[in-house]
Amino acid sequence: MKHSAIAGLFITAALLASPAFAADKDLCAANIQQISDFVDSAPSIPESSLNNVKDALAKSKASQAAGNDKDCVEITSGMITKMQIRNPTRN
Repeated sequence: MKHSAIAGLFITAALLASPAFAADKDLCAANIQQISDFVDSAPSIPESSLNNVKDALAKSKASQAAGNDKDCVEITSGMITKMQIRNPTRN
């Protein structure tokens, strides 16, 4: 009985964790798209700032390709926050 209860807890934890990974994957893709749209629209910001955005985009795409969605979300969320601070009229 004790072993089946422990096994049940592990299975429950695995099932509850699965949607979190899917959410990270979706958020990563959505954030990459938002940053790509920002870069493609050629905003009037200094070239060094635009290069920082492009570097973050490249790093996030590399993280996504490696299957590391958590890092991708961290990189893209940070960059989106910086973009909104720099250019608050765009959301």
